[in-house]
Amino acid sequence: MTGIDLIGTGSALAAAFCIGLGAIGSAIGEGMAAAAALRAISQQPDHTATITRTLFVSMAMIESTAIYAFVISMILIFANPFWNYVIAQGTG
Repeated sequence: MTGIDLIGTGSALAAAFCIGLGAIGSAIGEGMAAAAALRAISQQPDHTATITRTLFVSMAMIESTAIYAFVISMILIFANPFWNYVIAQGTG
């Protein structure tokens, strides 16, 4: 395998690992937040509006983690700085 093949393989594996962990972590976090909000609404129905508003803000913050993981995986695949280094070394 040449250097460019190793960089490509490593980038693809790292991107898959990154998006996999980012998606699993966000999904578990959103599920836990929704369960806690539903539990709180069932105990305090008068505060439903406040709990729902807080839930939506929390969901947006939790989802941003998955979006960051997606952005990092796209950088690893399409804008990896090691590609240019390996290509420059190959043309010498």
